[in-house]
Amino acid sequence: MTTVIEGAQIASTIRRVADRLIAIADWLNQLDAAMGDGDTGVTISKGAEGLRQHLDANPPGDDLGKWLAGVGTAFNKAAPSTIAALTATALMRAGKEARGVSALDAALLTRMLRAADEGVQERGKAKPGDKTIVDALHPAANAFAEAIAQDDDLRAAALAMIEASRAGRDAVIPLRSKIGRAGWVGERTEGQPDPGTVLLVQVLETIAGVEYSEPGSTLKA
Repeated sequence: MTTVIEGAQIASTIRRVADRLIAIADWLNQLDAAMGDGDTGVTISKGAEGLRQHLDANPPGDDLGKWLAGVGTAFNKAAPSTIAALTATALMRAGKEARGVSALDAALLTRMLRAADEGVQERGKAKPGDKTIVDALHPAANAFAEAIAQDDDLRAAALAMIEASRAGRDAVIPLRSKIGRAGWVGERTEGQPDPGTVLLVQVLETIAGVEYSEPGSTLKA
């Protein structure tokens, strides 16, 4: 049973995430076109290419917190945008919790997810129910923390996190977006999946190595 996650594994996982982001770029563009300007996939794929280049040049060392902050900065530099700024904030806040450590355990991962959630809410000025990435991230962080508090192992906690993020993504589909460009178009966003929540679920599914899902699906981890 895995009890800690080391730098090489984290780097490999982030590379898989970058590959997945590029693979779903067109899908994210289509989702965004229904409620925004249709360029989320373009932005995300640029950020993912930036991640690949950063990983090639910067292997993780003994300070994973500092390294993760650098990963976030690289993504933001490669694709300056709202979603990139939120991604950078999440990684920087998570990295701050991991300063000076060379491996991540369950307790630390819990704090990192909480910090990322809080950072994204603060930076994006969004809260659960506003139909943003927060609606998938916040329940994911809560579910992971609850599972770890119940002495579940990392795999079980990850699966609980996935299920919670999927439920959060799907719960806001009927709602009207309230934040950013999507908030400008009003009722057009009702009944549409939020691209940010879809993106976050895909990232978490890649990290956990489970079957990918689509909004409203009944796929299980």
